[in-house]
Amino acid sequence: MSSKMYLNRSLAVGALSAGLAVVVGCERPPVDSEQKGYRGTGMEEVTNPRLRDDDLHLAPEAADPVSAEGPKAGEIYQNVEVLTDLSVAEFTRLMQSMTDWVAPDEGCTYCHDGNDFASEELYTYQVSRQMIEMNRYVNANWESHMDDTGVTCYTCHRGENLPEESWFAEPELDFNVHGLGNDQMQNLASEKVGFTSLPRNVFERYLLGHDDLRVEGDTILPNLDEWDVSLQDTEASYGLMMHMSDATGSNCTTCHNTGRLGQWDESPVEREISWHGIRMTRDINANWMEPLEAGQPDVRLGPTGDIAKVQCATCHYGEQLPLDGAKMVDDYPGLMGEEDEDFDFLQFGDLGTEGLRDRDAE
Repeated sequence: MSSKMYLNRSLAVGALSAGLAVVVGCERPPVDSEQKGYRGTGMEEVTNPRLRDDDLHLAPEAADPVSAEGPKAGEIYQNVEVLTDLSVAEFTRLMQSMTDWVAPDEGCTYCHDGNDFASEELYTYQVSRQMIEMNRYVNANWESHMDDTGVTCYTCHRGENLPEESWFAEPELDFNVHGLGNDQMQNLASEKVGFTSLPRNVFERYLLGHDDLRVEGDTILPNLDEWDVSLQDTEASYGLMMHMSDATGSNCTTCHNTGRLGQWDESPVEREISWHGIRMTRDINANWMEPLEAGQPDVRLGPTGDIAKVQCATCHYGEQLPLDGAKMVDDYPGLMGEEDEDFDFLQFGDLGTEGLRDRDAE
């Protein structure tokens, strides 16, 4: 074989390999695109229409409606503390639907003692009670993120005992054992951050803790006297952005004007909705999930002993609107609680509020 022929064949193989590498990182066509901003600015949203056709993203058919008349569940059944205002028929309907949503194979005895349904012996009984209360609380108080869509148990569980898209804290690698230095919780591709090598502990920092996500300076050169942000902070911030993009099946322009990322007044309204979503997630993790940790068996705890917590994909599963925007709570009004008059989303991180736009005024 001549050297010229060998070179041509090598170049062809190299080009094919490079092409395959590019294709592997992309969605296969066809994909849908929608213009989101002024023409010529690249403000467009790209979505995969096949996700909408996946059974996982379809809301299950609602159970037949029943009468709200008659005795209340709290009057008839023992040890009912949360759904006391439902009629017996409504209560039974919701319990059956919850079984289908969370434990379709195990049935009622996943949470209940088959010989005494009022018994609190099973840890799942305690968890389910708190989750029902949380569901009602979220629907009543976090309209700023969900509008009037609401959530049900199925939004997260999708027929599984434990939501597939939950997360645990990761232990830090022992660099003395590996002999390769401390990886600083990054530099390894991780699903948590869209399979990038950005920091993997972003959920602990931003979806449980209240670390500041804003890292973009407002001066040409760094001014450490006024803006103390490290390179690691920047990487972590982008790591969460990669997660949110992957979790909602969205690109950067869904929430940002990519020509001016930091400007609220030039950003799509989805940025504000996401801002509230971050704070809602902090609320759920800190006030509803972590308090359950003490009563969990080892099988339900992560490698560092923490309980499973939520992130964006726990509800979204790769869609911008979970379950394609189905308003399941309309079919199950028992999962709508009463609004807390003292509720204030600013307690979950008040950074950036000066730039929020009034959605009702638009």
